[in-house]
This record gives sequence, C-alpha cells and structure tokens, in this order.
Amino acid sequence: QVTLEESGGGLVQPGDSLRLSCAATSGRSFSMFTMGWFRQVPGKEREFVAAINWEGDITYYADSVKGRFTVSRDNAKDTVYLQMNNLKPEDTATYYCAADARWRPKSYSYWGQGTQVTVSS
Repeated sequence: QVTLEESGGGLVQPGDSLRLSCAATSGRSFSMFTMGWFRQVPGKEREFVAAINWEGDITYYADSVKGRFTVSRDNAKDTVYLQMNNLKPEDTATYYCAADARWRPKSYSYWGQGTQVTVSS
C-alpha cells in the first residue's frame, strides 16, 4: 500500500514553467515503486504523461510533452517530480501521480488525488 499526495499545481501563463511534486507514504521503501504522471480534463479519458523506473535511470514520455516535461525522483525524499517547461494552454488538466511495484509505464495500482494545472493568459 502507498499513499500519494501531489502538490505544486496552479495558474500560469503560456510559456511559463511549473514543477509538480508527489510525496509517497508507504510501509515499503519508495525505491520499490515505479512512478508515473497522468493528466485528465473533464469529459476526457485520463492521459499518460511520463513514467520513471525504480532507480530513476529510465524515463518514458508521451509525445505531446517530450522535450518540454522532465520526470525525476529523489528516493531519499520519497518524492517524484514533474518539471514542466514551455507550458501550453492544452496542458491544462488535473495532474495525477501513480505508483506500482512493476515497470508498466502506463498501468499503475496506486493513485494520488490530483493537482490542478491551468495554463491561460
């Protein structure tokens, strides 16, 4: 079991940057979980954004964010990050982090509650 809490969302202008954080609480070591980021807009399906493996040396991105977003993790702080640069209005969504013991970049067992990101001028 793992509890995830996202933070760092907010209202920004196009071209701005934002860093999301996701803190994990678990009876197991954080390094035993692979982590992912997803986003969802009301009325649409949840969309995969990025994933990172246990050690943080393998990452995987959706084409829509490749080159603009960077996923990273600090296993000493039980936290995964999503650095978002050059934000666009179409990045507006609720962003969720997720965890799983296996490496399945688009499939996870545990989910956070989400943090809202709004990109608007």
